Order: sequence, then structure tokens, then C-alpha cells
Amino acid sequence: MQGPDGKHIFGTVKVGEKGQIVIPKEARDIFGIKPGDSLMLLGDEATGLAIITEKQLIGHFDAIFRMGGNQDDRN
Repeated sequence: MQGPDGKHIFGTVKVGEKGQIVIPKEARDIFGIKPGDSLMLLGDEATGLAIITEKQLIGHFDAIFRMGGNQDDRN
């Protein structure tokens, strides 16, 4: 189900005996997740878990480094 501004609810997933989950096909299609892709699992004990693709994570780091570089240039 798609919510406002590109937000989605993909339903629930069950955790297997070894801790594995299956990412729903619709989520894999929307986010371009293919077999063999690397995903980062992040956790905050207060707010929960998040899964992000390696490509998205690198994009976030690039943006942070660019902002940091701009701040250094002003000093």
C-alpha cells in the first residue's frame, strides 16, 4: 500500500529459524533490490530497525562529506 509522498507499507514478514526475512517483491521492485545486492541493517533500541541499500548508504555518506567539506572551506 502506498501512502503519501512515496511512503509504503509492504505488510509483515516472518523471521525464519536462522533470522532471515524475505523482502516482499513489490519492495524489491520499487527499490531495485536484486539477488546479491548488499543491504545495511541499522538499529536504534528506542525506535527500531531500518534496512537501507548499500547504494543509498553511500549516497548519504557522500552528501555528509560534501557538507563537511563546505563547512571546512568557510573556516
